Amino acid sequence: MHAQPNGSESRAGRCRRTAGAVVAALLLPPLLAACGGPADASPPDEITVMTWAPSGTGSADRPGMTALAEAVGRELNAGGGLAGHRVKVLTCNEHDTAEGVTECARQAVTAHALAVVGSYSQYGETFMPALEAAGIPYIGGYGLSTPEFSSPFSYPVSGGTPALIAGSGQQLVEAGCKSVAVIRPDTRAGDTLLGFLAGALKPAGITLKDVKAPERSNNYTEIAKKAIGDDKAGNCVTAALGSEPTANLLDPYRRLEPKRTQLASVIGSFQQSVVDSTGGDGGPLGGALATGWYPPESSRVWDGLRSTARLHGGGSAPIDVSDPGVQTTWVAYEVFRQVVERTGNGKEITTRALRGVLDGGEPVETAGATPPLTWGLTNMLPSADSPRLVNTSVTFQRVQGGRLVEQRAGFVDVRKILAG
Repeated sequence: MHAQPNGSESRAGRCRRTAGAVVAALLLPPLLAACGGPADASPPDEITVMTWAPSGTGSADRPGMTALAEAVGRELNAGGGLAGHRVKVLTCNEHDTAEGVTECARQAVTAHALAVVGSYSQYGETFMPALEAAGIPYIGGYGLSTPEFSSPFSYPVSGGTPALIAGSGQQLVEAGCKSVAVIRPDTRAGDTLLGFLAGALKPAGITLKDVKAPERSNNYTEIAKKAIGDDKAGNCVTAALGSEPTANLLDPYRRLEPKRTQLASVIGSFQQSVVDSTGGDGGPLGGALATGWYPPESSRVWDGLRSTARLHGGGSAPIDVSDPGVQTTWVAYEVFRQVVERTGNGKEITTRALRGVLDGGEPVETAGATPPLTWGLTNMLPSADSPRLVNTSVTFQRVQGGRLVEQRAGFVDVRKILAG
């Protein structure tokens, strides 16, 4: 596996090691300091960033995220670079494995990347210590692991799965549900999701039915039957599954033809492309509720993303603007762009300077894709497990006319639910 650079090659003379030596050095900050370490600067005329995501693995694939990163790099360089620097974007396939993301992190350290931006990996426990040792900030990950919301080197742009599940609960409360069946993985992570959902439903006195589902199954008929139950008015079902299990659930759900049960889920488990492929309003997702991190794909806030994909895409993979991973990468690069510009035009930019701006508490605007973002101490979530979960806002959407549209305008803050 090799990184795929966008831009000129790294300056000769940078510290180079064998793969094994670099992995060992990731755990030894003094050795990194001898080669520049956390304070090492990019060349005066160039800055390097990395984006990683899995590809060729199945349901976890997010090739559009790295394709968008490459497109952003081309766009920035076509406009003269960023803050007086040419931008080199490295991308890496982390293969949805701990070994894969270890290699990606090694490449980021070897390349003296200023940041890892807009990436996707469930192995935060593996890659975050490596980035911390090298002083590299992680901006805008997908929010799949605890370290993304606890490491002082992580700057998440969304609330990850916790915010989505808490938001789905709040959306179902507002929809008038009397009981909610949650279809969720039979795992420790699933247990955690159940807690967030219960936190939203309990104050409203809504009954919660726990429907555990195997992580890997091609037949969800019995699970769908259990969730639908007696199909009374006021019954609601929310799916807290990954994209592939959700897709496997939709067909038996459709065949059971519930008349009064309200279906809900979260963006990421399904998105506009899934609505299209399952029949739009005539399919199982017709009228479904959805909780997302961002406004729907039809929103004008994504005009910049659409323009970048149209004018500078066409690289390693298609860029699906409705994919929340692609949207997260877009938001993360917008954060990176603004933070680099704030460090000073034409100046040497270091990872330490970048983190100083990020930690400074000055809000970063994202053209309406999120509320203003800031990672200052006063913005931290009062949670021992997830203090870096600073964006506790979600959006409420609904499938209407075959499109995901806003059910409720603006953002809904679920901080109180997440803080417990």
